[in-house]
Parts: sequence; C-alpha cells; structure tokens
Amino acid sequence: MVEQQEASDDAVMTRIGQAIMLLHGGDREEARNRFGALWSELGADGDALHRCTLAHYMADTQDDPGDELAWDLRALTAAEGLRTAEAPGEGDGPGEGRGGAPAPEHRDTPAVRAFYPSLHLNLAADYLKLQRPDSARIHLQRARAAAESLADDGYGGGVRAAIDRLELRLRER
Repeated sequence: MVEQQEASDDAVMTRIGQAIMLLHGGDREEARNRFGALWSELGADGDALHRCTLAHYMADTQDDPGDELAWDLRALTAAEGLRTAEAPGEGDGPGEGRGGAPAPEHRDTPAVRAFYPSLHLNLAADYLKLQRPDSARIHLQRARAAAESLADDGYGGGVRAAIDRLELRLRER
C-alpha cells in the first residue's frame, strides 16, 4: 500500500516536472493548461508538496500580476500546511508523537523548507508589480531569512542573487 502511494506520488511529480519543462521551454499556455488540470485532480486536500510545487510554478504562467500573486499565495499556504502537519500515523494529539513527544518531521518538510526563500521572493516580486512596496519588503525580509538555510550551491546562490537584485529594485523605487 505504501509503495503504491509512493508510485502515485512519483507519477504526480513527473507530470508536474513535464509541465515545468514546457514552461521553461517557452510554452506557457500548455504549461498553464497542464498545471490547471493537475490542480483540479489534486484538490484542496491533495499532497502539500504537490500543491506547493504546482502552485509555485503555475504562478509563473500567469499574465496578470494579481493572478500570479494568488497562485504564489496558494503555494505558501500549501507549504505552511505541511509545516504544521505531523507525520502520517503518528501522535496522540495535535503536534505530538507517541507518548506526548514532539511529532516527527513530515517526510516532505525538508523539500518544502527549501522552497521558502523562493516562495517569499516571488511574493515580494508580485507585491512590487502591484505597487505594494511595504508588502514586498516584508516578504523580501522573509526570503532573506529563509535563504540562510540554503546550501552554498548553484540553487542557493541563485536565490540569494535574486533576493539582492529585487532588493536593489525596491530601493530604487
């Protein structure tokens, strides 16, 4: 049963990855269509990592800054939902593991944690596009704080550089 669920999860992530490739290849419309179909399949109670990943990239397919913000907020909401969730089958009560001990971390928490700097960076950029600099600054600060946990690799360096660039744009306003 667990193996079947993991295979199903892998299939969803594969489909999300295929839509991301379309997006990066320049076919925003087809990527948006596939993300939309997947979002409908997942539903509000779907896997948090899937919803977070999908909404994070769906935002990049939007033409309207308000729609982009809405999708980025959905991604953050999914990530926050995972942050507070306990591992499946564990716990005697909310936030507790067996015997009242702290609940073990959900299996997808590290993956979602790595999204936080980018999620907040995207929200800051959205708010800047919508002429809401105070909200942009709040999310830029959150992005910078979350980026401290990123590795010193290409991804971490790229996110930190994007934070610096957006901060400069915000100062120039």
